[in-house]
Amino acid sequence: MLGRTAFHTGCCRLQQCCFLSLPPPHPPELHRLHYSASSGSRKLRAGQEAGQINSAQVDRILKANEYSLTLPRGPASHGVLGFHSNMLPSNLPCEDRQSSATCLAGRGGVLFGVFDGHTGPACAHAVSQRLFYYIAVAALPLRTLAELERAVEEERAVTPLLEWHKYPQDLSYPNGEVTSFHSLRNYWQERLETEEEDEEEDDNRTTSALVNAFHRLDYDLSVEAQVHLSLTSPRQVSFPGEGLSLTSPLRVALSGCTACVVHISNGVLHVANLGDSRAVLGVQEADGSWSAINLTNDHNAQNPEELQRILGEHPAEQRTVIRHDRLLGLLLPFRAFGDVRFKWSADMLSRVYETRPDVLSAVSEAVRTMPPHYLTPPYLSTEPEITRHCVGPADKFLVLATDGLWELMHRQTVIQLVGDHLTALQQQRPIIPCEGTTLGDLQRLLLERRGRVLSALEDQNIATHLIRHTLGDDGYGAVAPNRLAKMLSLPVDLARRCSQQEARVTFKQCNSLRKRRGGAAQLAAQSGIILPPRADRCGCSLLADGDHVLDFVEKLRHQCFIEPAGEDLKSSVQ
Repeated sequence: MLGRTAFHTGCCRLQQCCFLSLPPPHPPELHRLHYSASSGSRKLRAGQEAGQINSAQVDRILKANEYSLTLPRGPASHGVLGFHSNMLPSNLPCEDRQSSATCLAGRGGVLFGVFDGHTGPACAHAVSQRLFYYIAVAALPLRTLAELERAVEEERAVTPLLEWHKYPQDLSYPNGEVTSFHSLRNYWQERLETEEEDEEEDDNRTTSALVNAFHRLDYDLSVEAQVHLSLTSPRQVSFPGEGLSLTSPLRVALSGCTACVVHISNGVLHVANLGDSRAVLGVQEADGSWSAINLTNDHNAQNPEELQRILGEHPAEQRTVIRHDRLLGLLLPFRAFGDVRFKWSADMLSRVYETRPDVLSAVSEAVRTMPPHYLTPPYLSTEPEITRHCVGPADKFLVLATDGLWELMHRQTVIQLVGDHLTALQQQRPIIPCEGTTLGDLQRLLLERRGRVLSALEDQNIATHLIRHTLGDDGYGAVAPNRLAKMLSLPVDLARRCSQQEARVTFKQCNSLRKRRGGAAQLAAQSGIILPPRADRCGCSLLADGDHVLDFVEKLRHQCFIEPAGEDLKSSVQ
């Protein structure tokens, strides 16, 4: 279509952005496990032998799909340094997708998105490939669209609209460029015919572009499915799904996906959310602490306003429209792409269910029957909720994730983990001991801090770090290796939904130590404490558990000929 694939290396400006993203076509293969029925307590076994994976296997599984990209320095990055991403799917085939791209035309910007599929991967796959094009077309001035249309008519080279930041796994996915290009061209032709050029402000233009793009893409997915139905006839199939590819319009429309998309341009961030994925901003306060700022609201029964919206749109169905916190008792999110069985008329759905068993064989068994109490469609909305935020100096990163992450971990914990990891990777703040701190206390503090640094450096990819903590958290902020290994050893049918999470995080690389030092100096340097140049020679012999830190400083001054900087330490303690 109208884009190109790019891989970049380098460094970007100050503002940072963290992004959670999506899956590979297949998850890493695990041992075939089963529970032994001969024991009262369930034990995981691989074959006939007890099978808990070791630490090397854990790392291989967690890091199999991690990916990171640093965007090039310059105005084209719009202040985004880059991102980290990882995916640990729990189901086959994996139903989630991700996208990231730079807008090349118009006012530009950087786009990130996560797409949580359900009832199969077809809809999430199509939306991840097409939505950014619709956003670009919706945002372009009409004169630019006119030039684009003339180039297509004259069969001239077309200026790319997007520069994709493709993952290695993305290259193996199929695409439906012919159908999607025709629909996209129809969209910009319709804009040229029906709209007039205006001087709408940038923020309003971006908001309108996001809303219009979401609506138009979902409309096109529905129309393409109806056209496909009218042009094809029922056929006998030898096995489920025969003759219907992943990009088949019918498979796309009958499946569905939520979407959480971020557009960043010139220091302004817009989030368009549809469903129950989330975007959470990591803000560093003046005292160095971290705060989590929600930029999205969940569109499900846990949101009272969303619940009232659904009940208000279907006042005669108060007892049936929401059952067991699900739409018509079936669907958890109240807003999504696709899912035409919650949008089409009852007559159209009846024709599909009665005359096209070949189509239904290609989709999940859960959608092969009409929804109950289907009286006043459409029930499912494609109206995205837009949030605008001006990026400030304290805004350090952004986390985008599907619901799997947020079900297991509070947003504040997620931001704290990412923030602490960024701090460990960049620079450890110096320790200023309190009055009464003994050298034994200081040594324990140094050892603990060194352990945290080594743990942080274990995962250079911050998305992997998040997944490791989500699955292996011991309840005290650390990772329990045995718990993590057991979670990753679960059979596919017992794997928790928490595995369906992705993360992209931007960060600045920390500088490594300029030279290695031994003894107390090495421990201090690795833990963020700066000792004087000669402290390493005499400091070890002075360590005594009962000594106070201020006394230790005085000894260093006398024995190492240190300038009287210890007074500063005393004053800071006081």
